[in-house]
Amino acid sequence: MRIGKIPVGDGAPLVLICGLNVLENEADAVETARTIQQLADKHDFPVVFKASFDKANRSRHDSFRGPGIDEGLRILKSVKKETGLPILTDVHEPEQPKLAAEVADIIQVPAFLMRQTDLIAACAAAGVAVNLKKGQFIAPHDMCHAVDKLKHYGCEDILVTDRGTCFGYNNLVTDMQGLVAMREFAPVCFDATHAVQYPGANGGSSGGDRRFVAPLARAGVAAGIDALFIEAHPDLEAAPCDGPSQISFEDLDRLLAEVRAIDSALRDLD
Repeated sequence: MRIGKIPVGDGAPLVLICGLNVLENEADAVETARTIQQLADKHDFPVVFKASFDKANRSRHDSFRGPGIDEGLRILKSVKKETGLPILTDVHEPEQPKLAAEVADIIQVPAFLMRQTDLIAACAAAGVAVNLKKGQFIAPHDMCHAVDKLKHYGCEDILVTDRGTCFGYNNLVTDMQGLVAMREFAPVCFDATHAVQYPGANGGSSGGDRRFVAPLARAGVAAGIDALFIEAHPDLEAAPCDGPSQISFEDLDRLLAEVRAIDSALRDLD
C-alpha cells in the first residue's frame, strides 16, 4: 500500500506516523509538524503527519474535542502546504471521509468504530488510503474481516494499526504475536502511545504512563511492524487530550534513534 507517495509494507522502509492527538491551533500544528519532520529526517524515516480535527469519542461531555472538521481541515491543509508532509486524520461519521480526503492522504477509522459498515463504506469511497485501528475488543486475527469489508467496498490501500487490547479494568495490553499475525492480511502499524493509556482511569478521562511508550515501540519494531505511530506534544502538561500517554520531542528524538538501530539491525540480517 501507499500513503501518498510513501510505500508501506512488503519490505518498504519503516514508516513513522507522528503528530498531535488533536489540533489546537494552526501555529502550533505547523511548528509541531516541522519539528517532527526534522527529527524524521535526522533519523532517516519517511513520515506522515497525524492530527485529529475532532475527538468525538470522549468520556465526558465537557472534554476538549478540537476545532471541528471545517477549521481542522483548513489547519491540516496549511500544515501540508508549509511542510509538504502527507497527512493522516480520523473520521467518525459517513459524511466526513469525502471531505477529509480533500486534504488527507490517509483517513483513519477509530478503534471504537472499526465495525461500522456505513463508515467503512464511506472511507472506501473516499479514494485515499485507510488506516483501520484495531478495536480494543477485537482479537488480532478477527481484523481480517474488517480488512475484507474495506476491500469489498473498493479500497485496496489498507493499513491496520494495533493500539492495545482491553485487559480487566482501565488497562490495555499489547499482544506482540498479534502484530505478526495481522501482517498475513495487511501491513501493520503499532500505536505505541495509545497502547499505554489507562482508559477512564483519570477521573473520567484516559490516564496513561508514557514511561512505557519507548519499550513497547522498541518491541513492536523488533517484531517486524511496517509503521510506527507516535503522538508527541510541545507542552505535555498542557495537552488537552491524552497528555499522560504522549511524549516530548526530546524523548521522540531518543526513541527514533533506538528504533532506527533495531530496524537497521533486522534488515542487515535479511
